[in-house]
Amino acid sequence: MAGSIFGEKFKISTWGESHGAALGVVVDGCPAGLPLTEADIQKYLDLRKPGQSEYTTSRGEDDMVEILSGVFEGVTTGTPISMIVRNKSQRSADYSEIASYYRPGHADYTFDAKYGFRDYRGGGRSSGRETIGRVAAGAIAIKLLSLFGVKITTFTKSIGPIDINPANFDESRILTDKLRMPDENASIKAQGYLDKLRSEGNSCGGIIECHIDGVVPGLGEPVFDKLDARLSYAIMSIGAIKGIEFGDGFDVARMTGSENNDSFASKISGSNFDLTTDVYKKTNHSGGVLGGMSDGSQIVFRCAVKPTPSISAPQRTINKNGEEITVSIKGRHDPIIVPRAVVVVESMAALTIVDAMLMNMGNVIKS
Repeated sequence: MAGSIFGEKFKISTWGESHGAALGVVVDGCPAGLPLTEADIQKYLDLRKPGQSEYTTSRGEDDMVEILSGVFEGVTTGTPISMIVRNKSQRSADYSEIASYYRPGHADYTFDAKYGFRDYRGGGRSSGRETIGRVAAGAIAIKLLSLFGVKITTFTKSIGPIDINPANFDESRILTDKLRMPDENASIKAQGYLDKLRSEGNSCGGIIECHIDGVVPGLGEPVFDKLDARLSYAIMSIGAIKGIEFGDGFDVARMTGSENNDSFASKISGSNFDLTTDVYKKTNHSGGVLGGMSDGSQIVFRCAVKPTPSISAPQRTINKNGEEITVSIKGRHDPIIVPRAVVVVESMAALTIVDAMLMNMGNVIKS
């Protein structure tokens, strides 16, 4: 199976299955000298692990990470960093029934059509547990970015029909709120909405928003390796993501040029003017990317997360003999994917920005 490697300079390779012995990642290209411990990784894995609230799967995994290589005496050595998280609560019997049919909304059918074989135990490589490796690698990227003054803030913008109110935005709530919403009122309403769906054996989706601050102008390339294109590729590689938009996104289709264009301004003028530090935009409709390159303002994107496809409400499908049947999915599943996906989106954004920064080095020789 191809397609488990991401990145050019800061490269990761994830491995493992939902119900296998373990999952993990190998990170290649991390510079030597970065202070790094398992605790640095664990705090991000804790944000995506199951069992955090009634709105996540009850699967009992502590998702404890072990660093196997690439770190000596608490510092990266510049060699590949290998990390492992062992599965401890597989209940494969919960999934034995689905071996004979194709679950709606899952990769069961496409796996069989492509390979003639699939690991039906929780989805195998298509399971959300594959993202453990992404988050472990992303934790390293986030720490590396902090050395360059880059900060990433990611949160739940909406759940089903319930949106946060920007006027109530409280960043301090993101890490403590059950739904990762920075608006207490919206979170309370969303929890009530989810409780109703859970009682009906149903699920819902939502929108995750990401802000990236501190990126210098000129990150990214003007043709195929545009920064927004690479971010889109990274985010759309997450299994539950079905759409992405930057800045004003699809709303630009209803705007005029005079409304959509961001006016440039300068902090100073004269002989001390610096093109990379003294230019700013009065608005940010573009979402921080122009012509595929960062423009120095906040990079803003939103992504749509689909409803959890594993629901207990009856659904129609077919079995391996082509017979139409009605199924009710058993097992331990999240009624909503969004809260645990927030850190996955942040991790993939960090991996993309770090990779772009390393690719950008050496573009210009300055005297």
